[in-house]
Amino acid sequence: MNKTTLIDRVDHLVLTCASVERTVEFYGRVLGMEALRPSVGPTALLFGRNKINLHQAGREFEPKALKPTVGAGDFCLIASVPLAEIVARLERERVAIEVGPVKRLGAIGPMMSVYFRDPDFNLVEVASYD
Repeated sequence: MNKTTLIDRVDHLVLTCASVERTVEFYGRVLGMEALRPSVGPTALLFGRNKINLHQAGREFEPKALKPTVGAGDFCLIASVPLAEIVARLERERVAIEVGPVKRLGAIGPMMSVYFRDPDFNLVEVASYD
């Protein structure tokens, strides 16, 4: 680990989506994430100690990415259950696995991953460390 880093972890990321409701439904059904709907600010998906803020395309919150784009996401989530459970859930929910399970090298070492697409065609990787 780099001892001079000033950053501890990621708190949240933002996805621009065609339909916030469709995105909330997908991540809730497929990965068990919970929706947070504050009175002010974006709807978010909660999981572990993290969240994904959802911006409706064309109605993004400020500040925002320079060119917010539906489907430009590509990220990795670490499973809290064995990867076999994730694969079974994807199959049960009829979510096509594009790649995997396959070995990858994550931030803290070797892991096994599966890749699939969300409703906006963002590439979602779910992984489990050995």
